[in-house]
Amino acid sequence: MTEWLVSLPHDIKMLYEAAADQDLARGAREVAVGAIISTIGQGHLPGVPPDDFSNYCDSAILLRMALQRIVAIGGEDAETLRSRFDGFFASLDEDLALCREAIGDRYEWLEQKLERLPTLTYKGKKIADYLDDDDASAFLYEEGLEFRTEYEVDEDLLGDRLKKAQTILDALDKRRQSETR
Repeated sequence: MTEWLVSLPHDIKMLYEAAADQDLARGAREVAVGAIISTIGQGHLPGVPPDDFSNYCDSAILLRMALQRIVAIGGEDAETLRSRFDGFFASLDEDLALCREAIGDRYEWLEQKLERLPTLTYKGKKIADYLDDDDASAFLYEEGLEFRTEYEVDEDLLGDRLKKAQTILDALDKRRQSETR
């Protein structure tokens, strides 16, 4: 999880590439935009400092689930994305299988979030707006740049905090409880 959290700003770039790839199936591009919106628009948990990693554990997992889905439904052109980021995709299936085993029923909660990604809105705009309107697409890109610039989770912050799996499970539970309110 430490690696996933630290690489989140870099990994989100793959979603932007998928969203911009006109050759990918529309459904795959919708998942990409939904995952971007979910990551950059989720905000912080009440009472949790903005630099607390617990704000991003679900995003780090959901991003990977979304990229796995994008490749699965993206059509033959999804192979270009997969081969371009071969190092990322080489172990993705195994990594997510291990994640599923480690987090238990929380994975089902994230799968439900994955299914809802194409229905999300962000700042008053729907997924289709970000795919079909150049100005909206540019705005979403700028929002992503801001997110990547302000993302405050790094290895120094995490340190030894993630040695116990329970720490991650607690962070996921906190996010899930926050969303059910």
